[in-house]
Amino acid sequence: MLTKRPKLTLQLQYNSPVILTFFLLSLGALFLGQWTGGWTTKHLFCVYRGSLKDPLFYIRLFGHVLGHASWDHFLNNMLLLLVIGPPMEEKYGSGPLLKGILLTALISGVLQCVLFPHTALLGASGIVFMLIMLASLSGFSGGIPVTMLLVAALYLGQQVYDIIFAHDNVANFMHIVGGVCGTAFGYVYAMLPRKRRRPAARKKR
Repeated sequence: MLTKRPKLTLQLQYNSPVILTFFLLSLGALFLGQWTGGWTTKHLFCVYRGSLKDPLFYIRLFGHVLGHASWDHFLNNMLLLLVIGPPMEEKYGSGPLLKGILLTALISGVLQCVLFPHTALLGASGIVFMLIMLASLSGFSGGIPVTMLLVAALYLGQQVYDIIFAHDNVANFMHIVGGVCGTAFGYVYAMLPRKRRRPAARKKR
């Protein structure tokens, strides 16, 4: 029997809802920042130590991953996000990946306020590093993947080097935080099915 081949259409597919929405929100945040002369970027899309009574402080704890200082900053992060993100969303699912992004944003935001009270943090670099480490865990089956070790040595090693020797304006420490969150997320997700109890098989009458 001949099987019908799927027809190719030119219809656009919103194939990766979380990643594409993240991209569009980041793009909107960049336009808003330029339109408001940086007001929204400062008050909504970058995180720094502030009053706990300020409602915008809690928005900044999560919103800082959407903010970018320039088009170059935006493009560098978004190119990697759009390449690595969709396969990770397909593998882990939109819900779990969204939780991972929100948790990474919250952890990096809190650590920024606690450890670096006199500076501000913005950008999706921590999320990108989370996705990079998550991708390096592909095929994880209980051992320590060599791909993860190589990625940690190359990417995270570069961040440690920059912290010690470069002293640039890139938030290298938060990149490492994002990488650690991605590694933890990958391991926890991989181990969850083993901990879940399978329902007992029903006996046939």
